[in-house]
Amino acid sequence: MVWVARDAYGVAMGARGVFDAMALLAAVEQAAPAEAVDVLAARLREDLGVLAASFLIADYASNVLARFSGPRVGGPVMQTVPVAGTVAGRVLRTQRPVVDRDRDRVVIVVPVTARGEAIGVIEVAVAATDAGAAAVADGTVTADSSDGLVAEISRAAHQFAYAVVLNRRYTDLFEWGRRSVPFDLAAEIQRRLLPDSFTCECAQATVAGWLEPAASIAGDTFDYAFGQTDLYLSLTDAMGHGLSAAVLATLMVNSLRNVRREHDRQHLAAMADHANAMMAAHSGPEQFVTGLPFHIDLPTGTLTAVNAGHVPFYLLRDGAVEQISWPPDPAFGMFAAQTYTVRHLQLHPGDRLLLVTDGMTERAAAQIDLPAQLAANRQLHPREFVQNLTRLVLAACDGNIKDDATVMCLDWHQGTGPVRRSGSGADLDRASAPDQ
Repeated sequence: MVWVARDAYGVAMGARGVFDAMALLAAVEQAAPAEAVDVLAARLREDLGVLAASFLIADYASNVLARFSGPRVGGPVMQTVPVAGTVAGRVLRTQRPVVDRDRDRVVIVVPVTARGEAIGVIEVAVAATDAGAAAVADGTVTADSSDGLVAEISRAAHQFAYAVVLNRRYTDLFEWGRRSVPFDLAAEIQRRLLPDSFTCECAQATVAGWLEPAASIAGDTFDYAFGQTDLYLSLTDAMGHGLSAAVLATLMVNSLRNVRREHDRQHLAAMADHANAMMAAHSGPEQFVTGLPFHIDLPTGTLTAVNAGHVPFYLLRDGAVEQISWPPDPAFGMFAAQTYTVRHLQLHPGDRLLLVTDGMTERAAAQIDLPAQLAANRQLHPREFVQNLTRLVLAACDGNIKDDATVMCLDWHQGTGPVRRSGSGADLDRASAPDQ
């Protein structure tokens, strides 16, 4: 008689029942960068006895997922799966595993997430049993990520998230999966200016950004960087459209990054002055960029900011929304000798900041009540909140926006403590509830 371990859903857990994370990392390192998905599937079959496993990567807007196929001549063939109204979409939003019955199999779907960046999901099929069938007889159920097989698959998915983060530096495979629409040259340049991850969670704060580009790229960017005791944010909007705006945005973003990386301890005003001088020296006549560079002291929550000709931002505190309309200084690049005024704001635990470009406030987008949306959607994780806002703008513009619509959201949690409560790459206490 052969003894087979089963989890709470009655699903067989394979001969070992334990996922070997070190074996996955070793196998990924030995394989070609584009073979990481195949390596994961092989390890899941060997360690946990699964019937099949597939990885689905979310596109940049998290509207669809691309299911990775096996090798194909001329490149991969990826099946797209919608996010809205699907089990995979529910898992992405809630960051909690789901167990579903599919005829004679049980399908387990778990998130692939690193530091709050929802990269995609893993779908794993295992043989159904009488006990397993009873556990999911009534349809899809949210699973306890600490239970048996689900826990092992969740652990594998978390390890795989870091394999994706590492290997996407060496191959275009994952980039192909994230693109549901083609990019022109200006869009390609603009995309390279954005952070590699649009979301990051840490103990003190969660940051998320999103950019919905106009048909003719308008030069918007956002950026962030965590230090040991600092958090830097920036939201910028270069004048013009198309390739010229993308090139101007390149000057702005890299000016800010250059100063930030060379003068990490420098005062924000000096950083803004230096970046402005570089912009003025290297941009053309009558070229400028509006921007909101922020610095947050992580131990205290003290925020300093410069407003270089930019639109106001919003603060949600204790259910009330305030528009922060600091008097703007001239935009970056207008005057080489300009000195910038530093503004101050003390953050409180539970505060949420919303930064936008004028593409979120002008023309048809003006009908979106940003303060009302901010107050009504406090329960959404910043990742879902920024995506939801840009979808509203797209709908208001009938899918044809005339200016880049860019948004950045910061949740301030606390001033001390290096550790956050994380389950498989996400802080489950702050994840969004299921879509109604």
